[in-house]
Amino acid sequence: MGEALYMAAAMAWEILWPLVLGFTLSAIVQAVVSKRAMSKLLPDASPKTLAVATALGAASSSCSYAAVALARSLVRKGADFVAAMAFELASTNLVAELGIVLAVLMGWEFTLAEFIGGPIMVAIMALLFRLLVSDQLVRAAREQAEKGLAGKMEGHAEMDMSVTEGPLLRRISSEKGRTAISHYFVMDWAAIWKDIALGLLLAGVMAAFVPNGFWSALFLQGHPTLAKLWGPVIGPLVAVISFVCSVGNVPLAAVLWNGGISFGGVISFLFADLIVLPILNIYRRYYGVKMTGAILGIFYVSMVLAALAVEFGFQALGLVPSQRHAQVVEAAFRWNYTTFLNIGFLLLGASLVVRFLRTGGPKMLREMA
Repeated sequence: MGEALYMAAAMAWEILWPLVLGFTLSAIVQAVVSKRAMSKLLPDASPKTLAVATALGAASSSCSYAAVALARSLVRKGADFVAAMAFELASTNLVAELGIVLAVLMGWEFTLAEFIGGPIMVAIMALLFRLLVSDQLVRAAREQAEKGLAGKMEGHAEMDMSVTEGPLLRRISSEKGRTAISHYFVMDWAAIWKDIALGLLLAGVMAAFVPNGFWSALFLQGHPTLAKLWGPVIGPLVAVISFVCSVGNVPLAAVLWNGGISFGGVISFLFADLIVLPILNIYRRYYGVKMTGAILGIFYVSMVLAALAVEFGFQALGLVPSQRHAQVVEAAFRWNYTTFLNIGFLLLGASLVVRFLRTGGPKMLREMA
């Protein structure tokens, strides 16, 4: 247990500065993108609208629960259902903090694969919804959504402090803009810290207790060709039972990669944060049992197919890493660039927290809760 806790703490130290940087960038984007206007930008499921939905999702919070709640809010405000699902997928798979943490912990190839595979997954999802989901089922889901049953992170999803007047740099540097950035920064941390902590602990436990032979057998490492097909299929299933969402999945993804899962299997595992068991229960409350089944099936197939496309595309281009040395066991506390970056970004984070405290943030946080 001591080794597991040390590994979790070491990985937390390794990804601290990327998390602060990522959440800061996310807060800046949220501070200049108005949630009020989002539903008007998503009237249908045309390729143009899906591209807009994907871009808006990438500019949103990475919290899976907030993404699901905001997607339901968009549906209630008249947005197209499929476009809202595209927004939801992008908001947890194409955000800055996820890409930065992936690059630091596992390598730039995984970040590139995530950002290429994400739009592919959205396109497949939209096509499957068009082919398999009836208008009647969508209407029934909208009627269920209108009941307004509570899920999780509703207040965080509805929060809109965006500054939309004036040039971009002036909006960011203004008093109102800096306050909005500090509030989004702290709210995002409040929404997701439990998932990050759980992911780190789970990764530490699995790295310390689960023998490599188990992972090797599970991921068919002795059969390289079959493993490339099996990895994207099993990856989401591991995610579903892990209960960990969003950025919290990355430490566990590093353990799985070191254990022998295929490159595409890592990507499908990361994609699957929106079909974990607690979120499936929220879908049931939001949209009903039938639509929940449709979302689960379509999301799963989309994740698998997108991950397979990434697997074979990156293999053909020679971009799949040949070594399995993600920062799990090797992570340690040393006076190196990581330490100095952590200190610098901790000071940045502290300044944002201080502004949050001085501008009514705690009261807003209590009201949202």
